[in-house]
Amino acid sequence: MSTAPVPELAETATACADRLHAADRVLVASHIDADGLTSAAVADTALERAGIEHEQLFFEQLDTEAIDRLAATDYETVLFTDFGSGQLDDIVAHEDRGAFTPIVADHHQPAEAATEYHINPLLVGLNGARELSGAGAAYVLARALERDGVDNRDLAATAVVGAIGDMQDSDGELHGANAALVAEGVAAGALSEAKDLAVYGKQTRPLPKLLEYATDTYIPGISNSYAGAVEFLDELAVDCRAADEEWKRWVDLTDEERQTVASALVQHAVGRGVPAEKIERLVATTYTLTDEPTGTELRDASEFSTLLNATARYGRADVGLAVCLGDRTGALETARELLRTHRRNLSDGLTWVKEQGVTDAGHVQWFDAAEEIRATIVGIVAGMSMGTDGVDRSKPVVAFARESDTETKVSSRGTGSLVRRGLDLSVVMGEASEAVGGGGGGHDVAAGATIPVGEEEAFIEHANELVGEQLG
Repeated sequence: MSTAPVPELAETATACADRLHAADRVLVASHIDADGLTSAAVADTALERAGIEHEQLFFEQLDTEAIDRLAATDYETVLFTDFGSGQLDDIVAHEDRGAFTPIVADHHQPAEAATEYHINPLLVGLNGARELSGAGAAYVLARALERDGVDNRDLAATAVVGAIGDMQDSDGELHGANAALVAEGVAAGALSEAKDLAVYGKQTRPLPKLLEYATDTYIPGISNSYAGAVEFLDELAVDCRAADEEWKRWVDLTDEERQTVASALVQHAVGRGVPAEKIERLVATTYTLTDEPTGTELRDASEFSTLLNATARYGRADVGLAVCLGDRTGALETARELLRTHRRNLSDGLTWVKEQGVTDAGHVQWFDAAEEIRATIVGIVAGMSMGTDGVDRSKPVVAFARESDTETKVSSRGTGSLVRRGLDLSVVMGEASEAVGGGGGGHDVAAGATIPVGEEEAFIEHANELVGEQLG
């Protein structure tokens, strides 16, 4: 077998792989976000190459009802990807009565119960929010599954899409075990990495749109201004239009032209008083899937992850999985249509937040979208709102959306700088939701919860106090 990509997890991954090889067939249960879909794709491909019969199920939330459903099947082995660690109490209860043998490849905070086959970076001192995603844990398992000359290193590209979708590159690049996965993907010829302009849409967006929507580092006169972006580009000594006068995309420019645009953008930002630490964020490491066509959303890991989010968040996890597994016809077209709908909904949601504003509670800021924003995308809207007028990047954002007549979905987003100061939204969401009769968790920079309808303000009081304690 090949060298383990994450040595700390090698022994556990080998035990899990041996158990899977011994199984007659396996039921794979996965989460539905980008990290969950890529986790499922990595597991599916590795099991297929290993000749292990399997079936795939997706769940938006792995609750008691979902685990009971899995236990009611006739599968003796259930592989959980991108969730399972936090639900080990329920899972192990079923294991103890012989319902199934669980194998967990996850990166979330584990519950108190323990099981033999459990791959999780947190169990070996690695950071599950920064160093290895759910897809990364599935990749570690995929490498351990290799037999008879099978090489699964190409799956590192899919795992990197999952890590990017999970915002593990929030400070500009992937670190730790994720970096080891990148190295394997590069060695396999499935990935390339480079320093480039840190904006979303370099493969697909026309240049003015690319700059208009580049708000992570807000540049006065360009960010959120199409006319400003056009004026900026027209003043450059770079031909930014194609022969038909249509705007070029970033990917259409030569390396020299990209350098010219990037340098001018930095100079523009400096001239308008953008702080140096924010200007530094204009350049980051980008990850390219080299087997995918140039100019498509599949070529860039960030755009690919957004495409996947657009499928699962609208009830079409099957479409996202099919795209991950190589369907470039019907599934990809469906995914693109879902992405168009997703973008419209995100734009409408962001407009709503701008118009309604946020409430400053002291240490956190929040908004309650009720039914105005889908519960499945309110967290993304919250993240997008940071950096817009009226939303303070020095405080985390908490967003509410109605999930049902009795439950409210809570999503929270922070920044890398806040995390470095001590912010851990996983703890905040978990403790604040528990205090009002709900439950939650996630990662330090992004986390969520479900609480009873009517407990929103009480939740904010607890969350505000907790964040105040964390940030001093």
